[in-house]
Amino acid sequence: MNNHDASTGIQRGQNVLKDARRKTLPETFLEQLNDPLIFILFIAAAISMLLGEVSDTAIILAVILVNALVGVIQEGKAQKALDALKQMTSPTALIRKDGKKVEIPARDLIPGDVVCLDAGRQVPADLELISVNSLKIEESALTGESVPVEKDLGQHNRAYMSTNVTYGRGEGIVTAIGMDTEIGRIAQMIGETPSETTPLQHRLADLGKLLSAVSVALCAFLFGIAVLQKRDVMEMLITAISLAVAAVPEGLPAVVTMVLALSVSRMVKVNTIVKRLPSVETLGCVSVVCSDKTGTLTQNRMTVTACYLDGRILEASRLEPGRDRRFLEGLTLCNDAVADPGNRLGDPTELALLDLARRFGLERPGLEKACPRIGEIAFDSDRKMMTTLHQTDSGSVSYTKGSPDIILKRCDTILSSGRIRPLDSMERKSIEAALHTLSGRALRLLALAMRTGDKTPSEDRLTFIGLAGMIDPIRPEAVKAVQDFRQAGVKTVMITGDRSDTAFVIAQELGIAEKPSDCMSGPQIDALSDKEFRAAARSLSVFAQVSPEHKVRIVKALKASGKIVAMTGDGVNDAPSLKAADVGVAMGITGTDVAKNAADLILTDDNFATIAKAIAEGRGIYENIKKAVLFLLSSNFGEIITMLAAILLGLGSPLKPSHILWINLITDSLPALALGVDQNDSRHFMSRPPRPRNESLFAGGGLGCTLFYGFLIAFISTTAFLQLPVSLLLAGELPLTLENLKILLDVPEILTRCQTYAFTVLGISQLFHAIGMRDVETSIFRKNHLENRLMLAAFCIGLSLQILVTEFPYFVAAFGTCRLSLSEWTRLILLAAAPLLAHELLLLAPGKTARRTSSTSAWKSPESAAEGR
Repeated sequence: MNNHDASTGIQRGQNVLKDARRKTLPETFLEQLNDPLIFILFIAAAISMLLGEVSDTAIILAVILVNALVGVIQEGKAQKALDALKQMTSPTALIRKDGKKVEIPARDLIPGDVVCLDAGRQVPADLELISVNSLKIEESALTGESVPVEKDLGQHNRAYMSTNVTYGRGEGIVTAIGMDTEIGRIAQMIGETPSETTPLQHRLADLGKLLSAVSVALCAFLFGIAVLQKRDVMEMLITAISLAVAAVPEGLPAVVTMVLALSVSRMVKVNTIVKRLPSVETLGCVSVVCSDKTGTLTQNRMTVTACYLDGRILEASRLEPGRDRRFLEGLTLCNDAVADPGNRLGDPTELALLDLARRFGLERPGLEKACPRIGEIAFDSDRKMMTTLHQTDSGSVSYTKGSPDIILKRCDTILSSGRIRPLDSMERKSIEAALHTLSGRALRLLALAMRTGDKTPSEDRLTFIGLAGMIDPIRPEAVKAVQDFRQAGVKTVMITGDRSDTAFVIAQELGIAEKPSDCMSGPQIDALSDKEFRAAARSLSVFAQVSPEHKVRIVKALKASGKIVAMTGDGVNDAPSLKAADVGVAMGITGTDVAKNAADLILTDDNFATIAKAIAEGRGIYENIKKAVLFLLSSNFGEIITMLAAILLGLGSPLKPSHILWINLITDSLPALALGVDQNDSRHFMSRPPRPRNESLFAGGGLGCTLFYGFLIAFISTTAFLQLPVSLLLAGELPLTLENLKILLDVPEILTRCQTYAFTVLGISQLFHAIGMRDVETSIFRKNHLENRLMLAAFCIGLSLQILVTEFPYFVAAFGTCRLSLSEWTRLILLAAAPLLAHELLLLAPGKTARRTSSTSAWKSPESAAEGR
């Protein structure tokens, strides 16, 4: 929503880059016609017109028009989904307003706003910096140079939109927004980029090329047959072209486009934003999920429960404000979080420290007023600590907090009973014992140290004060998600900066690790060569004390061993590993802009269990597309065999060109679309291992399924076509021979009724076939058909339209059919139900249950079944 700022007269809501020029409606429509298969239809229409077949010409052109309109509609829906996605993933900006920090959508920024920057944030507009503190910004989006630029208030006092803060903090005044920014000027020079295609779409394109070649071959073959059999060449030519078109399901592109477009909204329902469509398909292949611990496997709600002070471990509730003030004061001042009521911003660990201090009456605003910050060394993941310098009545004091191991190495004195004395070996052993004890309780530990009398912050020769032990409760749903992953053949790997013993306790509680040897620490990783680490990584499930470089190395090692890796992350240091993974998953709530930009998916609830739901959805989406493809191919294969059988026998054509096009448009496309949006049982998909990335659409018996149902549909359609002449011959005195069949089929009235029979059975059989294809390993009597109301609608609409073309005079004349009696309809519908009967009978086959490991497992060959075992 746009807001007007009275002080500047500038309209808010314009800090966005203009979209590339979109195709106009006529351009989109014409693009749908730019397809070799559509060209074949145009040729068929032209030949029909030359032959004076006005109705055939009109029907062919209607098919072209409807296909183009469907394509236009689906592109519009896909664009709307992407527009909604763009809104959901737009960056935010932290601004200073009335002395307080407030987070707003970056699109609402106006010149003059004061923007706060810190590590992990994306610069939301062009800024003139007014304060910096060790601020470094990565500007490769503008310069191509990946090395961060150190900012100051002199020559390097500019920050640019879409660049990323990698270190330190700062503030800047907005000087330009939207297309007036540097990145906006670059955007004006960039043309439209081609839309991203998935590996599945590449495989479908390859399939289309194969079927196109088959189409051309069929045209040439049937034209040659027409010449040899001395048939009407022009009539056979259009039949050959129509048959060639029948080899390629026209509805397939529309179905795939719609399923992929709807997948965006379906994933949103499971709290997952899809940034890149290929990741939807890749999700179904994921075999390892590498997850950060904090906020993903845990609740990201840290609470200080235990402390170590003056040589003893005590519960946090037993701290005393007077005796332990220095400890509480240091944790509060060496802190960048904001914990005002209704405005909690910052790292959960730092928020927990502020919550602890508040319990004993210490508030950060009051302390900072009394002890203002005059210097700092910002936290970074390499040093694993931060330092702030403060001015007090008695002089300056700096506080340093961070990893206990790092802090302890830099301490040579200790604060004990209010006095500073040397840190001897006994004291060190006591601290290390406390570390071990508290880590064993799965507590996250922070050490606090101090130094007095400095004019600039320093992190050497520190005085050790104490330890704060925090726990971030695990998410109960994460435990179940780990179990679900294990059942689905997906391994869960936990990656954390915690100590190994702490990490193991949490991993054990989650069900990720069983024994300490399942863990490896960062130093242990460093000691191994790449080859040694690749071998070790296969059996490990916990990596502790890791750096950003370790995360990338872990991902690469798992990928090198043949695993498909999903990686979660939320910080700047996670971006390299998110990019390195097959599927990068960023946190939507706590995730930095840098992490979100590097990721393929964004979890809007920061919940590990959501990844399991997303993988189940990804598997289901792929399965739906596969079902639709196999259905369309088997149906069209049935059409081809029906036509070929009759023509090779020298009989009249069982189907007119208009019949084939009608079936492809109505009884193919609507059920295929219903299969593409079918509701799936996630438990079904999460009870089997992930599929290989390059798995063929015909894998798991898909080819057998296509051929079986194709031949079955062809058999019953041919049976329907020959039913009348065979019954006439059997009832008369003429013998049942091929020549006598040809004689009867040369009678126009008989041929028209026979074609109507074949047309009706072929169309309706595909409606029944679609119902069985929803799940080839489950009886239709055990399926909840109300789950897919679109399938019921497709069946009813298809049946109604089939009745329309045989019972209403105008359509009877247009399609060259004849009206049928009730008894004829009954016989034909019973014959058309054969695919559904076959579906049920196949479920009774001996050993069928043992072979059910995929949705097409009924068709596994003995060899593939053996491989599955």
